[in-house]
Amino acid sequence: MKILLVLLSVITIHTTLAQQTTTKDAWLEKWENSKNYLVGIAEAMPEEHYNFKPTERQMTFKEQLVHIKENMDWLSNTYFTKVEFKKTKAELPLTKAETITLITEAFDKAYKIISITTEESLLETVDFFAGPKSRLQILNLLHDHVTHHRGQLIVYLNLNNVEPPAYSGW
Repeated sequence: MKILLVLLSVITIHTTLAQQTTTKDAWLEKWENSKNYLVGIAEAMPEEHYNFKPTERQMTFKEQLVHIKENMDWLSNTYFTKVEFKKTKAELPLTKAETITLITEAFDKAYKIISITTEESLLETVDFFAGPKSRLQILNLLHDHVTHHRGQLIVYLNLNNVEPPAYSGW
């Protein structure tokens, strides 16, 4: 009986680790956590502070969120699909709820696009405005851009005496 329990434990651990053995699978797990963390930040800010910006040259809290969404749309569609991405100047959402919906949908769309991307295609080189890059580099940029602006949003929360949600890593 003991041997059976040990064997079952080893199989369970191996199965769990096997789900994270590819670059893409690890990225997708981190992406979902990143979405939950950013949505938590967006939910924490009171709606009356969505137009707050620390200085005149910076974006408002809402503009930061929309900027993150637009970048997700651009990078995931342009470099991971065959769909021609056309950047349009959209109006800002009117409410906090609409803004959070936009962010959530953008994360989910990017997740879906990357989930059907092959591991092999991550090694392919694409034309990027900063020079040729692998799709893996674009994937890392996609996440890094979210992280960069999310860090700014945490400062916005702190400047408004709003406690940010606890950090969620992996």
